Amino acid sequence: MSVELNHTIVHARDNRESAEFFAKLLGLEITSEWGPFIAVGLSNGVTLDFATIPQDSITPPQHYAFLVSEEDFDAAYARIRQRGIEHNDGGRGVYFMDPAGHAMELITVPYGGWTS
Repeated sequence: MSVELNHTIVHARDNRESAEFFAKLLGLEITSEWGPFIAVGLSNGVTLDFATIPQDSITPPQHYAFLVSEEDFDAAYARIRQRGIEHNDGGRGVYFMDPAGHAMELITVPYGGWTS
């Protein structure tokens, strides 16, 4: 059986604000818009589909971790620092919050190290 993640919906206070924040921070593109969704494409074909939720809705913060190259990490980390985004920094990984309050993480090696 072959199972791959195709997309996930990321709830946001403002789908455009969150999609543009994420895309610009990581040098990605908004790949499509339809209905309530604004999709940002990742290099492995997965999309993050940002959707605005009603203002009175309570959605618990989620956590999304992204495996990136050393070069992409350096570029994104420089953007995080330039924008003054509050973040935790340790080694070659960084946590930061998106506009909707979700915890985002960039890492250069998966937890547990590379396996062959």
